[in-house]
Amino acid sequence: MGTIVERKRKDGSVGYHAQVVVRQEGVTHRETKTFDRKAAANSWIAKRERELSAPGAVSGKKAEDPTLGAAIDRYVAESRRALGRTKAQVLKTIKTFDIADKPCSTITSADVVAFATELSAGRQPQTVANYLAHLGSVFSIAQAAWGYQLDPSSMQDARKVTSKLGLVAKSKMRSRRPTLDELDRLMTHFGGVRHRRPGSLPMQVIVAFALFSTRRQEEITRIAWADLDEEGSRVLVRDMKNPGQKVGNDVWCELPPEALRIVQAQPRAGDRIFPYTTDAISAAFTRACAFLGIDDLTFHDLRHEGVSRLFEMGRTVPLAASVSGHKSWSSLQRYTHIRKAGDRYAGWPWLAVVTATDQPHS
Repeated sequence: MGTIVERKRKDGSVGYHAQVVVRQEGVTHRETKTFDRKAAANSWIAKRERELSAPGAVSGKKAEDPTLGAAIDRYVAESRRALGRTKAQVLKTIKTFDIADKPCSTITSADVVAFATELSAGRQPQTVANYLAHLGSVFSIAQAAWGYQLDPSSMQDARKVTSKLGLVAKSKMRSRRPTLDELDRLMTHFGGVRHRRPGSLPMQVIVAFALFSTRRQEEITRIAWADLDEEGSRVLVRDMKNPGQKVGNDVWCELPPEALRIVQAQPRAGDRIFPYTTDAISAAFTRACAFLGIDDLTFHDLRHEGVSRLFEMGRTVPLAASVSGHKSWSSLQRYTHIRKAGDRYAGWPWLAVVTATDQPHS
């Protein structure tokens, strides 16, 4: 901590005696300097404390200076929290860019801006923003946790610049909802695939459950029979996605009657209700949409459709959240413009198909 002492000189003027004391790895360093102005003394203290805080600046030991790619590898290896598929893939992709080969100590905000500019070729500003957000996690801890000379302020400055240049932007709220005709075509297609190949994924069941339960793809594949409370018409959703926490964020969510009926029709052949992988589900859904010419529809849009349905049926925000699992009701505000319009899935013929107990099982 720096100190400033006012001292009167023989000529009557005042001098400001500044001192910094820094202790690093058992070595104490003291440094003093006198200034005519107090503001100059404060600036010098701030500058010297910042410089002397660098690893090895006081002790003389050479600080480790790995490449950014190596720092990313260490972050991935030592993170106790599950990174998630998207973040892991983004960090892996960043390692293929030139910035990953630079030593941490040499990376400036200009390097990060250049990286963002390179990323922007063929990518939306929202995607570039996600890349910088995930890379920012490495910048935020590398110096404090490992002593790497990776300046977190470089990322902060770069994000301000890229925003001004329009290289990054906030993600847009998707409003895409499948039409009943699109769902009819998808269900017909998946039924045909299942008839030809009984061992294929029961995508009709998975699509319908996603819609009525509002569950995310990865949540569906994690649900175990032990997590089901049939009497209470609810299910324990483990590791639910949440901005502040994911691992250990287990939430009891209400199962609407249609979703419960679908679950009860499934064979109890193992621990999980839907023993499939997210990659397989995603690939099957994407292929079907491409084959049928259904544009800009993702599996996650089924969750949006399910939540929209709840509001159309007259659910309040708290009641909708009891199904969707949203902790923050503000996340559901975009749905509140939806007026009560009844249930367009009343009498939906596919519900009888997916709840039949004589379905082929893999």
